[in-house]
Amino acid sequence: MTEEKKANPAPLGLSGFALTTLVLSAYNAGLITSGSGVVLGLAAFYGGLAQLLAGILEWKGGNTFGYVAFFTYGAFWEWYFLTALGIFGNITAQGIGLVLVAFGIFTLVMWIGTFKSNLGLFMTFLLLWVTFFLLGIGSMIGNTTLIHAGGYVGILTAIAAWYTGLVQVVAESLNKKAPLGRVPLS
Repeated sequence: MTEEKKANPAPLGLSGFALTTLVLSAYNAGLITSGSGVVLGLAAFYGGLAQLLAGILEWKGGNTFGYVAFFTYGAFWEWYFLTALGIFGNITAQGIGLVLVAFGIFTLVMWIGTFKSNLGLFMTFLLLWVTFFLLGIGSMIGNTTLIHAGGYVGILTAIAAWYTGLVQVVAESLNKKAPLGRVPLS
């Protein structure tokens, strides 16, 4: 009896993360200055729900790293969505900054888990922890230059995540090996 082929949930999670991160990062970088509410729907459904689903599917497939990463960042986007709606009451910039720094710490530790992975994932997590620290510290001290820098690094993060996810989809559809590169540390 042959085992049924299952889809890889990682490209869905990476794509949801990438698109939502790209849109929010364009605002954080100051490239777009009005209409930031557009990111809310993405945060709730594509960045949030799609990543939560990808995390559950990674768990079901036995991939602890994928499960923890996608579920955590999916929950981050749901937190962002609810916080932006004002569900939690009075939230300060310093409080948001602290949350972003905490996610930076989490991401830094997760980045270590990519050292023996592929270059695409390694770069995504490297850029993401830098993004979180820039945004978090910028929010905590009220420094728009750091926030703008975080936005630009966030755009690079989104590009790295999209590449990592979509190259897998295209490679599979062409029956090729995904060109994700090797991490220099492995």
